[in-house]
Amino acid sequence: MTVLDARALNRATLARQLLLDRADLPVLDAVTHLCGLQAQEPQEPFPGLWSRLRTFDPAELSDLLTGRRVVRTHLMRRTVHLVTADDVLAWRARHDGMLRQRVLGVYRRELDGVDPGELATAGRKAMADGEPRSMPELARAVADRWPAAGPRPLGEMLVAALLPTVQLPPRGLWRTKAGVRYALISSWLGREVDPPTTDGSDPVGQTLVRRYLTAFGPAASADLRAWCGLAGLPAAVSALRGELVAFRDERGRELLDLPDAPRPDPGTSAPVRFLPAFDNAILGYHDRSRIIDDAHRHLSVAGERVVLVDGRVAATWTVEADTVLVNPLRRFSRADRTTVAEEGSAMASFLSGGESDRVRIAASPA
Repeated sequence: MTVLDARALNRATLARQLLLDRADLPVLDAVTHLCGLQAQEPQEPFPGLWSRLRTFDPAELSDLLTGRRVVRTHLMRRTVHLVTADDVLAWRARHDGMLRQRVLGVYRRELDGVDPGELATAGRKAMADGEPRSMPELARAVADRWPAAGPRPLGEMLVAALLPTVQLPPRGLWRTKAGVRYALISSWLGREVDPPTTDGSDPVGQTLVRRYLTAFGPAASADLRAWCGLAGLPAAVSALRGELVAFRDERGRELLDLPDAPRPDPGTSAPVRFLPAFDNAILGYHDRSRIIDDAHRHLSVAGERVVLVDGRVAATWTVEADTVLVNPLRRFSRADRTTVAEEGSAMASFLSGGESDRVRIAASPA
């Protein structure tokens, strides 16, 4: 079985994630291809798409949100994702059990004795008028029935698990700060989520496997679980094995992939890219060593924006007073500093609407 080293996996990941070459894709198609974008920080999808698309107008993404073609919702790993309306309708029911268990993992004691079915019914009754509500407002509407649970556990169980909800604009619009208001998916999109299958088959699971490998492969089953948070996909993987190809990584793990998916030559040059906080190019794997050193793995869950140099995390970046500030994690060569400065300047211009192209790179660590 062919062994793919870390560099080969890195180049495959960059290609699938639209980070090796910027893509000529409409914004909606890019969100579809990427299986959504991490969006718990509302503005982060914008620099994420800017780094991936040859031409990106942030107003297009805002228009997709207000036009109800993409939505913000709790989905993979119970984190907020920006996904297409079609995908949330097709995928939401397959995530129900995982979402419930993840909320219970935090609030099991507080929610002891609260019947999920009764809570869901009470929540739907409170939302029946179609009016958007914040999580505290929804929690207060049902709290009299379960006063011992507390509003936060009740609210999170409702909006992140029991009720298929979306976070409404203006939350998540370009350069807009807004609180979180929820509506039922059925109310916002005018259609109920697709029901789960009852015949023992798992067509949605198979779709998730194919879509994941398209955007993240080659990958191990553990990587797939780390991305979506679903433990129950072995049957879907088994059902698809006949149409997949298999490799090994340097640790001996089996990696699965679609036969015709791009796997660039490991020697392919990789451009500098600025990634947003919680980018799925990093979080989409259990073994993230293909793109980030183990010593820096914590950055990927700490909300740090990172810079890729030669395809790997080599710096963090922030913005202050319309200036992009870059903090190297390793020594930069003169060529590295030049290319990072060029891409950082372009990022500064994008984020400031053309008013600033300032970038400052700190000294490399000793």
